[in-house]
Amino acid sequence: MGRVTERRRVIRVRNGATAIRPDTLVAEEPLEIRLNGKPLAITMRTPGDDFALAVGFLVSEGVLGSAADVRAVTYCEGATEDGSNTYNVVNVQLAPGVAVPDITLERNVYTTSSCGLCGKASLDAVRTATRFPLRRGADDTVRIPVELLGELPDRLRAAQKVFDRTGGLHAAGLFSPQGELLDLREDVGRHNAVDKIVGRALQAGLLPLAGAVLLVSSRASFELAQKAVMAGIPVLAAVSAPSSLAVDLALESGLTLVGFLRGPDMNIYAGEERITW
Repeated sequence: MGRVTERRRVIRVRNGATAIRPDTLVAEEPLEIRLNGKPLAITMRTPGDDFALAVGFLVSEGVLGSAADVRAVTYCEGATEDGSNTYNVVNVQLAPGVAVPDITLERNVYTTSSCGLCGKASLDAVRTATRFPLRRGADDTVRIPVELLGELPDRLRAAQKVFDRTGGLHAAGLFSPQGELLDLREDVGRHNAVDKIVGRALQAGLLPLAGAVLLVSSRASFELAQKAVMAGIPVLAAVSAPSSLAVDLALESGLTLVGFLRGPDMNIYAGEERITW
């Protein structure tokens, strides 16, 4: 199986002096996701947690809602000359009786590690397709102190072991409202890191993640807001900016959306009722 990191030769220049040495880089390989044996999407990812990535992707596409929807997840044989498995093709077989739905958000195309969806049609599709509508009003008990929220980026960064070695990975962290780090995944693609978080939650029978805070070490694109809503996550925070469509989705769905989260400083774009002062 592909490794998370690889070594490459580099000429390092420091203060005018040069040295040739090996450098540790994050690995990036394609992953083809198949549904019931049929190709669905290809994404560039960091190898590891591939099964979680595949099922997490299918949660965000509205295909899966629980572990019971999945009969099996397996690697398929890759296309190598010697017939060895590349571990770059994963097939998700649905459980008996689970129909393949009309996947209104499906890509069926090659996607890069920074891909995203856009458009009013996608916004409408997320609102109508989620199995886990976010709680509002008296049913919503998630509250997080603003001071604690400001501490989460440092807690996320401290747990990024592969980033320490490569400096080239996005991270997604799942926190409790009390600031406990529940899970963390790193990947060359920020959307892959979130899919791995959501997929692991589905495999553990934890969906919806109605009492969780999702923090991403990147901007908050529409796609990441989509994945949070589809998994029932009420709070999405990012260290960088959100997109306009991400804000629109947050306002329509009831998602708390925080951007530019850097210590005590942040912008709250939607769902401010879940943040306490």
